Amino acid sequence: MKKLTVALLLLFLAATQAFAQDMKTFQYAQHDTLQLYLDFYTPEKVDDNTICVVYVFGGGFIGGHRDGEFEKGYFKQLVDEGFQVAAIDYRLGLVGVKNLSIFNSDPLKDAINMAAEDAISAIAFLLENSQELKVNKDKIMMVGSSAGAITSLQVDYALCNGFLNYNILPDDFRLAGVVSYAGAIFSKEGKVKYRNHEPAPTMFYHGTADKLVPYKKLKFFKTGFFGTDALVDRFEKYDYPYFARRCEGYGHSVAAAGPVTVDDLVWFCRHYVLNKERIQVDGMYQNLDPQTMPAYDMYKPSDLYK
Repeated sequence: MKKLTVALLLLFLAATQAFAQDMKTFQYAQHDTLQLYLDFYTPEKVDDNTICVVYVFGGGFIGGHRDGEFEKGYFKQLVDEGFQVAAIDYRLGLVGVKNLSIFNSDPLKDAINMAAEDAISAIAFLLENSQELKVNKDKIMMVGSSAGAITSLQVDYALCNGFLNYNILPDDFRLAGVVSYAGAIFSKEGKVKYRNHEPAPTMFYHGTADKLVPYKKLKFFKTGFFGTDALVDRFEKYDYPYFARRCEGYGHSVAAAGPVTVDDLVWFCRHYVLNKERIQVDGMYQNLDPQTMPAYDMYKPSDLYK
């Protein structure tokens, strides 16, 4: 992966205004007076191998948008590669929360669960409208950045363990894949365990110096926040398929790596989702120039939840 410079990322925002005209918006849920929407983008050609990406934006559960300029540039890339994209809203559960830590983790747990429940509701909408939208029920995967990556991993964790609102989906529903850019799983039951069935094939991207979402883990008794390094250990132990890219010395800027890793995503989908290969790929990126890091690269929770 090339250096994650701001200038490089900006190259992927061209032509998004015209692209947005090919999108349809649907309301998929409502909570009291809050309406949740998804934007559905589709390529010209759709067939049985078309993968639908449910995309969850980042923003620390305090901000972000499903239709930001960064996101729309990324979606255009995905649609150009033949993906359908469902970009979703979700409730932002950490707005106004202060002093977040492993010792004050209930607000984080609640925010993640709310977001994951909303994402599951969005998947239910896609299944209910699969004929109209031409969505293949067996090829729905989740892709998320930062808070969206946490949400995506947590959704699969919930589906594998039978909690949250998992039961609004068919009993035999499985995600075709999960892609996490700087994500983690929250657990109050100790180590992450997939009890009812194994997790979806997962592509992990994470900076080894991430101070906002742990690359390894934060743990206090049975409460833990398990990042890429800890999750890959579990996948290794139980022979679950995964693809991991560890960015040495980088912090949370890896959350924005989607646009410069589309080739990896396409490769992942071909081998893991379409061909269902049970392989494990792990690599460390080195020699990344710290001077190219965006300003938020070394953010930590106290910078957001003051």
